[in-house]
Amino acid sequence: MTQIVEGTILFADLRGSTSLYESLGNAEASAVVTQSVALLDGIVRSCDGRVVKTLGDGLMAVFSRPSSAVTAADDMHESLERLGPASGAAPGLAPLKLQVALAHGEVVEMAGDLFGDAVNVAARLLDHAGDNETLVTATVLASLDQSTRGRFRSLDRMQLRGRTESVHVYLLEASRRFGDTATTAFGDMAVVPEPEGIRLIWLDLNRVYSGANLPVVLGRSPQAAYCIDDNRVSRSHARIDWHGGTFQLTDLSYNGTYVRFDHDPEIISLRRGTCTLHGSGLVGLGTPPLEPSSPSVRFEVMKFGDTQPQPAGEFGNEP
Repeated sequence: MTQIVEGTILFADLRGSTSLYESLGNAEASAVVTQSVALLDGIVRSCDGRVVKTLGDGLMAVFSRPSSAVTAADDMHESLERLGPASGAAPGLAPLKLQVALAHGEVVEMAGDLFGDAVNVAARLLDHAGDNETLVTATVLASLDQSTRGRFRSLDRMQLRGRTESVHVYLLEASRRFGDTATTAFGDMAVVPEPEGIRLIWLDLNRVYSGANLPVVLGRSPQAAYCIDDNRVSRSHARIDWHGGTFQLTDLSYNGTYVRFDHDPEIISLRRGTCTLHGSGLVGLGTPPLEPSSPSVRFEVMKFGDTQPQPAGEFGNEP
């Protein structure tokens, strides 16, 4: 029987399983992944959702209420953190990472499966989520109560693969899991971020962003806040956030993002991962920042008090 229903679609995907198979072997790694997916499955059911299908290292689920889907996403992240690195696997083994995406709208239910725009949007949105992130659409956000909406931060509009119209995307802040405090032997100390900025330079494109101007998406799409017209760059390739007093770079691409800090020959490879930007250096988009012709963005983290006033139009919030 085919019917049209309204619901919130959740896609969840585990990352890092490849390294598990390499480190643990097929049998043990498969058991770890199966256990982790079963954990996600149980959380969906406990939050009044329905698992539509499992997808290798993840699953697709539907909820009647967006708030239930957000609760499930939160619980998934928390439960995987408590589970720890590969649940009893060798010490030092990298833990599995979780990406979650939510979209809300009418969907077509047929033979136990779901189809429709909300399904497509959630699936494509998952491609833009970084490690341990939950991304949602504006429709999901609008259905939440005010206190829950306060936990989300706008990432502006994103161009999703296979979709003509861009989508306004929001990031769920992990306030239930991490606060902006540092636990020390002397108790909880509030982290007070210094007023800092970050300068990005590619060819003649020179922009300075303060924390209030972030996040900023670097990509080939004309909708990207920092547009880099190079075929090696994905439409939404990487994102810079201001979080906890630091600038965080997150890879969103298929080809990877690379970071080389000045005075350090090592190149850090990000594959849907995140690193903290400090000092100055180069960010390579799609290729390591080795060749002069590679699409590399120079960055400089600075304190505004130590810099000269910038000409009008150079700041990130200017057109």
